[in-house]
Amino acid sequence: MKDITALMADVGQKARAAAEALAHAATEAKDAALKAMARIIRSRKDEIIKANAEDVQAARDAGRTDAFIDRLMLDDNRVEAIAAGLEAIAALPDPVGSVMAEWERPNGLKIARVRVPIGVIGIIYESRPNVTADAGALCMKSGNAAILRGGSDSFRSSTILVECLQQGLEEAGLPREAIQMVPTTDRAAVGEMLKGLNGAIDVIVPRGGKSLVARVQEEARVPVFAHLEGLCHTYIDRDADVEKAVAVTVNAKMRRPGICGATETALVDAAARDTLLAPVVKALLDAGCEVRGDEATQAVDPRVKPASEEDWSTEYLAPIISVKLVDGVKGAIEHIRRYGSQHTDAIITENDETAETFLREVDSAIVMRNASTQFADGGEFGFGAEIGIATGRIHARGPVGLEQLTTFKYQVRGDGQTRP
Repeated sequence: MKDITALMADVGQKARAAAEALAHAATEAKDAALKAMARIIRSRKDEIIKANAEDVQAARDAGRTDAFIDRLMLDDNRVEAIAAGLEAIAALPDPVGSVMAEWERPNGLKIARVRVPIGVIGIIYESRPNVTADAGALCMKSGNAAILRGGSDSFRSSTILVECLQQGLEEAGLPREAIQMVPTTDRAAVGEMLKGLNGAIDVIVPRGGKSLVARVQEEARVPVFAHLEGLCHTYIDRDADVEKAVAVTVNAKMRRPGICGATETALVDAAARDTLLAPVVKALLDAGCEVRGDEATQAVDPRVKPASEEDWSTEYLAPIISVKLVDGVKGAIEHIRRYGSQHTDAIITENDETAETFLREVDSAIVMRNASTQFADGGEFGFGAEIGIATGRIHARGPVGLEQLTTFKYQVRGDGQTRP
């Protein structure tokens, strides 16, 4: 293995060259590459699943949690979902070259703001091999080169997936280096990416646990699209429909407890203590969820465990939820402001005025009414897929899809004007 610095510098140089070619690639070529990638992944499904089984076994041997294993694991359906996701991205409009706004000045100058690729995007993520395909494909469709650094736990799975993506690029006449995977599990490679690879990387996108994202935000010398964690809330208002509150809250927690859009805390209006608290808590318990609650919640069912102060700021990523009574919508907003991570928060209510107060005043990337927080996903937003959920305020916020992976430039057309 080459010296890590030299190895990563080579990766960066190849990515920069590929980005320059990809920035002007025809939409037809990019879509052909995506369709070829999907076909190749389907044809190598058994090989992908076999490699993934080795990753999963190694993770089990290392004592990884069930939630971690779930994020890592691939089966027939998940491989098909990866392939279908690539085809969905191919069907989306190409953002590159689209005119965001245009106007004419009194002096006759015609000005247009036009979308262009960012350049080279470094993605640092943990156990989900599907991110390998989603991130690579989204970057490529939006005209960017991608440098992928997945977790060592998914190294075997991701290696084969990247081979499929690169083969698809080559079939479409595009540079295979447009999607590269860091060819080592050495953590020093992450440090090199955070330094920017001698100017090759334009932005870093971390997708993983709190410690990974915190390290990236602390050490990166290039811009970062990041969310620190998904501490999502569902607030059940006094004017909520009981059946709706139960169904939405259980789905928000239990559909897939290990994703960043899973609800971690349910807040219940104190005015609905006698009508809504018990049905929601019992439904969660019966669904196999551990409930940690305040005194009022503990009184509902003997299976409820006491909540500690730490629970209100814990992203469980597991079938565990904390439940608390709050003083109406204002109490919910205050709790979310204090403990939330500005990812996704939802209100369940039939009261339009209360709903609008919540949607307006909760300062999160995604706010919802009468819908599961598990909809916090680029695919569900119609983006085809996402590279992550950004909770910052600069450039991108919420699901990072094709448009969010572009920047813009101004094109000015004149007819000999000079400035007096």
